[in-house]
Amino acid sequence: MEPNTIISIFLGIGLAASVGFRIFLPLFALSLAAYFGVWELNESWQWIGSLAALITFGVATVVEIFAYFIPWVDNVLDGLALPLAGIAGTAVMVSTIANLDPVVTWSLAIIAGGGTATAIKGANATGRLTSSATTGGLANPIVSTLETGTAVVVSTASILVPPIAAILVIIILLVIFSIYRKLRPKR
Repeated sequence: MEPNTIISIFLGIGLAASVGFRIFLPLFALSLAAYFGVWELNESWQWIGSLAALITFGVATVVEIFAYFIPWVDNVLDGLALPLAGIAGTAVMVSTIANLDPVVTWSLAIIAGGGTATAIKGANATGRLTSSATTGGLANPIVSTLETGTAVVVSTASILVPPIAAILVIIILLVIFSIYRKLRPKR
């Protein structure tokens, strides 16, 4: 496997993880990177770098970020976003992977991209429900700020230094797994 392919996989996994925090922010970041020529997309996905896509993803990102600051609306959004995270995680992964057979590309995108995004979104949705139940939604804006900040950091790292993003994703998944293990009922 050539280095560009490995880097493109790291980029896709990083952006897919970011999708688990915010659906549109990583798509906007990818669109911005493609529009300014920082990252080249697969031929069939170059539309993401168009001005129309950039504006659409930008507006969707702003609306999504602000909507997550409204207690209880954020819980509804999480319910809608869980299946969308898998789709968007798969899409960002497919759009970035270079020089692989289509069967390998799609398999990797569904498992690593969609799986990572869905796992992180599921953990976030559970955390937000817990926050809503224990604080009446008062702590949810803090949770939203942390999620948005994480999405910005991981998306930026994914585009600028993909191997660092891959390391961040591993750390995020380990934290989620350790929290899950602590909260899981003992037998």
